[in-house]
Amino acid sequence: MASISLEGVSKVYPNGLEAVQGLNLHIEDGELMVVVGPSGCGKTTVLRMVAGLEEITSGNVLIGDEIVNDVGPRDRDIAMVFQSYALYPQMSVAQNIGFPLKMKKLSKSEIDVKVRAAAAILGITDWLGRKPSQLSGGQRQRVAMGRAIVREPSAFLMDEPLSNLDAKLRVQMRAEVARVQKRIGVATLYVTHDQTEAMTLGHRVAVLRLGVLQQCDKPQVLYDRPANTFVAGFIGSPAMNLLEGGLSHEGSTLTLGSQQMSLPSQVFNSRPGLKRYSGGPVVVGLRPEDLNVTARGTDDVALSGDVELVEALGAELLIHFSLDAKIVRAEDPGVTDREESQSRTEPGDQEDCVARVEPRHTVQVGERINFSVAPDRLEFFDFNTGLAIWD
Repeated sequence: MASISLEGVSKVYPNGLEAVQGLNLHIEDGELMVVVGPSGCGKTTVLRMVAGLEEITSGNVLIGDEIVNDVGPRDRDIAMVFQSYALYPQMSVAQNIGFPLKMKKLSKSEIDVKVRAAAAILGITDWLGRKPSQLSGGQRQRVAMGRAIVREPSAFLMDEPLSNLDAKLRVQMRAEVARVQKRIGVATLYVTHDQTEAMTLGHRVAVLRLGVLQQCDKPQVLYDRPANTFVAGFIGSPAMNLLEGGLSHEGSTLTLGSQQMSLPSQVFNSRPGLKRYSGGPVVVGLRPEDLNVTARGTDDVALSGDVELVEALGAELLIHFSLDAKIVRAEDPGVTDREESQSRTEPGDQEDCVARVEPRHTVQVGERINFSVAPDRLEFFDFNTGLAIWD
């Protein structure tokens, strides 16, 4: 078992596309690191470079203390689990799991012992005699994991292994992946575009955008203290509401469109750097669950908006409401233009804000509604760079 390290790793394709830029990432032995980001952000390229399936342009990839830049995939002592199960249809489950050991020319008795041990970890002992065609998607993915486990590698690489499963099965398999990874205790690099999957699985999560690492930390830290507007808008479902605002010269009032809210001194005490923005524009972030339906006149910061849509989800309501404040968002996930760090809606291209509230509220479309939010739940970002404002 070993750690995985990427030191200043970059990948530039012959056409000039820089898929990964100067990536520094360290995965401890036994840690499950999730790399997440929208399509085209470079996350699969990162995994392929660690696997040796993609040449790096610059930097070093290390497995343990060994630089493996020039080591072939077969000699890196890693195992991969892919999006497609890649099982041999003519072989039984036992034969599929044991195939890597057969290639190593282990004896039948050794293979049998190791296959049964891997099957026991995954709870698939009863399926060993079946063919892949007799299994469900989730069962096939367990077999694919068993084939990786049986090799007893130094590290695991997982490339969106659950993306072919339906929503309910993905939830079940997330728990299964976490349980198995904890039990085998090897460094695991897990790639996904699903931020919910990333947050529930990862010991730490690395967020990529256009080949650049935006933030790497524990899931709750990413959620509570996003480093910039991209992370704030990408992590969380529904996403954080990001609004164009302005601070008064004395810094005690926040303006959002036509509405003004008083900011207590505790906001500036916890974010000393915010004082530098007095009299200027800022981006204000509000998590949907921090917006509470309320009456005007409360002590908390308040907003008023017009209800555009109500989604009843059983355990909660999602209230979509409009403000006259401009929405600020990280660029669309499909955008490949690297020049803009963020984009803003233009007049007439307004988007709704979202509040997540308890289902007991009775809310009607077209209604004017008031929200309160505790001041310490407001997030602030630099209007031009999108970076979080703290120190």
